Amino acid sequence: MAAELGIEAHVLRHWEHEGALTVRRDDNGYRLYDDNAVEQARTVLKLRRVGLSLPEVVAAMAPKKSTAQAVVRAKIAALENEILSRQQAITFLRHAVECRHRYLDECPDCANFVRDA
Repeated sequence: MAAELGIEAHVLRHWEHEGALTVRRDDNGYRLYDDNAVEQARTVLKLRRVGLSLPEVVAAMAPKKSTAQAVVRAKIAALENEILSRQQAITFLRHAVECRHRYLDECPDCANFVRDA
C-alpha cells in the first residue's frame, strides 16, 4: 500500500495512529487495506499535499459535513492570503529590480512598499 502511494509505511501507521486512516486487521493483527482504506489513504495524501496538517485532515474528513467544510474554508482563506502576500512580494521585487534609485531606501515607492508591509 505504501509503495502504491509513494510514501513510507511508517507514514501510513502514523496516519492510522492519529485517526486519519482506518484500517481493518486480520486475526493475526496484520493490516488489511481494502478498497475503502485505499481510497481513504489517497484522500489523506491529497489533503496533505494541498497543505492541510494532519489534525486538519482528520477534521476535514469528519463525518459531520459542517466541521469538514469549516476546516476546508479556513485552509482556502489561508491559501488566498498566502497568494496575496506573494503577489505583493513579486510587485515589490519587480519594482526593486527596475528601480532607478541606486539604493532602495532612497526610493519613495520602495518606502511605500515597506510601510504597507
